[in-house]
Amino acid sequence: MRWRNHGPGLLGCGSRGTVTLVAKWLLKSEPDVFGYDDLVRNKREGWDGVRNYQARNFMRDMKRGDRAIFYHSNAKPPGVAGICKIVKGAEPDPTQFDPCSKYYDAKSNPDDPRWDWVTVAPDRKLNFVSIDELKMVSELADCRLLARGNRLSVMPLTDEEFEVIVSYADEKVDS
Repeated sequence: MRWRNHGPGLLGCGSRGTVTLVAKWLLKSEPDVFGYDDLVRNKREGWDGVRNYQARNFMRDMKRGDRAIFYHSNAKPPGVAGICKIVKGAEPDPTQFDPCSKYYDAKSNPDDPRWDWVTVAPDRKLNFVSIDELKMVSELADCRLLARGNRLSVMPLTDEEFEVIVSYADEKVDS
């Protein structure tokens, strides 16, 4: 058996009977820039514009098949909108080399790129769960998302955090 070890995750069956770890993540996006419905419409998209080294390093740990909570940030209210899956691992983010892009980085060298992206695809839309609702869920007390001062746009989740968020959304009755 081959094992893929890349951070927090749960065991899942890989192709040809191999066992793989499926990591869980949270990806933040502003819904007026690119929301979950945009991802559904586009079917897959490069997660561009990450310009924080810690968030970039988390993306470098992502592998095809990993799953992520798609979180609408800087919204009124911010919160969970859906689940997406990583369909292609980290590769150089082309926007860092485009002088017309707001994510252009003149110091990034094409021979040694600073910034990466992963390609994501929609998995399923969730009933919206606001940040205030998440704060009331005791199982999420230690979740990085809810930590005071957290501004990372990409972060790992434990399996339990991921499942608690999804279960809460699934049990929620839209009002």
